[in-house]
Amino acid sequence: MPFTLTDTAIDPSALQAEFNDVRAGAFVTFEGRVRDVNEGKSVLMLGYEAFAPLARREGERILAEAAAEFGILWATCVHRTGELKPGDLAVWVAVAAGHRGAAFDACRYIIDETKARVPIWKREHYSDGTTEWINCATRGPASPGH
Repeated sequence: MPFTLTDTAIDPSALQAEFNDVRAGAFVTFEGRVRDVNEGKSVLMLGYEAFAPLARREGERILAEAAAEFGILWATCVHRTGELKPGDLAVWVAVAAGHRGAAFDACRYIIDETKARVPIWKREHYSDGTTEWINCATRGPASPGH
């Protein structure tokens, strides 16, 4: 399954049902959800926007790199766009591999590289009435909880 952008709710159960490979001894997933607080501010909702052609191309490149680097069987990443509320699923990553180490390492690589390189932005709406655009792409060490 490719890197996907979607403006509808992500259904992990439906996505997992698509993957069944008897060669896979490990299946690892990551779910990124919208928090209700960011940097001390109460978050009411956020909106994700992406430059879709480049986002898909870079996402596919990340999946290919993970396959080459970690020797996994397959991987996918689905990222939401549009308006989300706290608790909503924003991103879902799944990796199948022969062994758990490769699956865990590849899953972490995919989410970290997606956040660092894929052109996706979010606009947070706070309870005090203010909003802020945040470029999800970052370089350098991830901050705790991100």
